[in-house]
Amino acid sequence: MDRKRCFIFAAGTFFGLRETPGPGDAVIAADAGYRTCRQAGLVPDLLLGDFDSMEEPGDFARIQRVPVEKDDTDTMLAIKTALAWGCGEVYLYGGTGGKRLDHTLANLQSLLYLRRRGARGYLYDDDFLWTVIENESLTIPKTVEWGLFSAFCLGDRAEGIDEVGFQYPLQDAVLTPEFPLGVSNHIVEPEATITVRRGTLAVGWQLPPLAAGPEGGR
Repeated sequence: MDRKRCFIFAAGTFFGLRETPGPGDAVIAADAGYRTCRQAGLVPDLLLGDFDSMEEPGDFARIQRVPVEKDDTDTMLAIKTALAWGCGEVYLYGGTGGKRLDHTLANLQSLLYLRRRGARGYLYDDDFLWTVIENESLTIPKTVEWGLFSAFCLGDRAEGIDEVGFQYPLQDAVLTPEFPLGVSNHIVEPEATITVRRGTLAVGWQLPPLAAGPEGGR
């Protein structure tokens, strides 16, 4: 199976569908993310989980049941499946919110897992999008006037950081995990670029509000 993109639905809060799977894309539901996937009007290629947060549906055949006691979360197993299917981009919905901050943190870490294996993951929050960069640059178009942007160090320290096109620019800066210097910046140019020469950053930026409706999750 050789697919470019994979859409994963987890059991957290669903804030609306922003990308729509096309021909050749994969769709995976992780446990109770199956409900969110169907709410978005999608039928998954695979439902994967230990079914500790919902009962296994009796009217769906493409199910992979996994043990409750395991090292991987259901979402991480879905991510590993996406990589095994050859997906280079992973869009994760329902990976934040809910009652489990620990799962939100786990899903942020999973973005680094993807990046270090040659893929890029995108984690959707409420009108916000997160990804991870490591020893590279990322250019972000301004889609919201005065749109928020934040960057956090994932690791001991991140060095050689430039932020161009932001309200608070940086040049050859250092970010460390014990002080949130990179929180609550704003994109002020049509495009903004963040560069980290040595290290890893979780970066997130504001998205335009979705219109109300079945897919808007409002």
